[in-house]
Amino acid sequence: MALTPEDVVNKRFQPTKFREGYDQDEVDDFLDEIVVELRRLNQENDELRKKLAEAGSGTAAAPAAAAPVVEKVPAPVKAEQDDRAKAEAKAKAEADAKAAEAAKKKEAEKAPAPAAAAPVAASASAESAAGLLAMAQQMHDKHIADGEQQRDKIIAEAQIEASSLVNDAQEKSRKILGALEQQRSVLERKVEQLRGFERDYRSRLKAYIEGQLRDLDARGSVAAPEVEAN
Repeated sequence: MALTPEDVVNKRFQPTKFREGYDQDEVDDFLDEIVVELRRLNQENDELRKKLAEAGSGTAAAPAAAAPVVEKVPAPVKAEQDDRAKAEAKAKAEADAKAAEAAKKKEAEKAPAPAAAAPVAASASAESAAGLLAMAQQMHDKHIADGEQQRDKIIAEAQIEASSLVNDAQEKSRKILGALEQQRSVLERKVEQLRGFERDYRSRLKAYIEGQLRDLDARGSVAAPEVEAN
């Protein structure tokens, strides 16, 4: 099916899902240029066809070759001279007719030349339009390939960045947990020291109090006999 400017005007491209896609204004401008070029080529084809038709009609309507003019010969005096003049006139007329027919054939052979030139021009115009469309398709494919490449690059960079962030977070978590573990060990040692101090303090306090009680008991037992003696 031949491509028409209306096909280019009505062409719609599907947008991509993972990126914004091609620049629609740029593609529309380029399609407008293609439409203008196609219309110009179609106009040239129409003009060539019209010229070809006019050339064909002009060849058909060309006037027939003029009949050869036979020179008038004065009336012969004798019958032999009359017959000889008629024979010469007939031979000349036949020669002129053959020459006119040869010229007509030659013109007929030359006539198809413009007809052959017209299809060549039309073919060149069609090839030019096909080249423009192929170039537009190549640009479209290139935009898509560049977009896919950019998408893959962005995804790869995002994956690398995410992996780096995860690794950094894990490293920080390990450091924080290690520091907390050290602090817990220090606190446990301090608590154990405080508990040891408490046990020692209780033991000393208990020994002191028991010593004081023994001293009080000893003093009480010494004071009792003195009272009885008095």
